[in-house]
Formats: sequence, structure tokens, C-alpha cells
Amino acid sequence: MPIRAILFDKDGTLVDFQRTWGPATHTVLTQLCNGDGGVFDRLARVSLYDAAERKLLAGSPVVIETTYGYGKLWAEALGVPLTADFVDRIDRMYFQTTLDHLTPMGDVRALLTSLAGRGLRLGLMTNDADANTRAQTGLLEFIAAYDSGHGHKPDPDPVLAFAAFAKVAPAEIAVVGDTEHDLAAARAAGALAVAVLSGPVPRERLEPHADVVLPSIAELEGWLCGAETKG
Repeated sequence: MPIRAILFDKDGTLVDFQRTWGPATHTVLTQLCNGDGGVFDRLARVSLYDAAERKLLAGSPVVIETTYGYGKLWAEALGVPLTADFVDRIDRMYFQTTLDHLTPMGDVRALLTSLAGRGLRLGLMTNDADANTRAQTGLLEFIAAYDSGHGHKPDPDPVLAFAAFAKVAPAEIAVVGDTEHDLAAARAAGALAVAVLSGPVPRERLEPHADVVLPSIAELEGWLCGAETKG
């Protein structure tokens, strides 16, 4: 079946995760700990965050979970309740810090423009917040953030919502992402699971869940041309 639409993950796929979220997370944790080094260390530990390297490690809840997911761990480390206000505070802090350090994964605008010119429908799903996502991205006609009302990965709901929006079958969608959650959402929906190795998750963890593995989105158009030729 031909590919008629592409649903991208954001961080680690279109956005350089470590160069954006690594320093942003350091700023956010510093703000949350109010100068208490012990609290900072607890927050870094539950986040699987290497403060010296300004790097989130593979398996970090900040990489794969929604703000509620890792916010629960942060609330416990801080000794405060997990509330909607606390989660909103985290999202607002990340809104500015990720913009401050935003680093695209190559020339994303040129790639998306080229793909749209081929007639492909383009969307994005992320476990980041909707406001943050819209501030960071463009040229995408559909966005499913964790708080957009389309559910969140690894459930298939964001993929199915995109299929309905784009009026294509799930099997006509290539889901491109850098984590197991991206690939699990794709397979659960019946879409093609395309892994990219540009995020923090290594090949050996992605390969069992992927239909295709690419080094990064830079190879996506070449792969699409090859798939069309084979089709």
C-alpha cells in the first residue's frame, strides 16, 4: 500500500533532543530545587539525567513520558502533591527553556516543504505539551500533543486521529520516531513504524519494534523514493 501521509515524532526526530532538552532540563531542575543541591540530585536521579554532561539517558521518563508521567516522580522528589498546577508549571518552564535551546535536526523546514510538495499529508505526535509544540514547529497540518485531546503514545489514538484527519488508512501512514513508544503507537494502529537513530535510544532497542530503521530524517526522502520504486 502506498505511503500517503507521515506522522513525525518531535524530540529526537525533528528536534535535536540532547542539544535542546539537555540544557533546558538543567535550567528547569535548577529552578525547581531553589538552590538545594540535594534536591537537584534527587530530581536528576529520577529523571535519569546526567547533569555533568547536560544529557538525558536512554529510558529517561522525560524522554518517553508525558509531563504527568515524569511530573509524578518530580513531585515525589520535591515532597509536593502532583496537581494540575504543578504540571502546568513544568510545561511553562519547558516552554521557554526549550525555545531558548531549540536545535532542529538539520534543515527540517526544507524537508517538510519537499515532502508536502510530493502530496504527502504531514502531522506530528508528541508527549510534549501542545503550546510548546506549536511554538517550536511549523509546516505541519496536524498536531497531537499529550494535551491536544487525541490521547498519547504508546497508545494508537494519535495515529488513528491523524488517519481520520488526513482521510487515509492507517496502513498508508509512516510513523517516524526515535523511541519504542513511537513505534508501539504505529504498530498498534496498523501504520508503518519507521525508527530513526537520532535520539537517545540505541538501535538494539528500536529494531525489534521497527519495520524500517534509518540513521535520521535526512535519509527519509531517499527511503521513500526506494519504497515507491519497489511498490
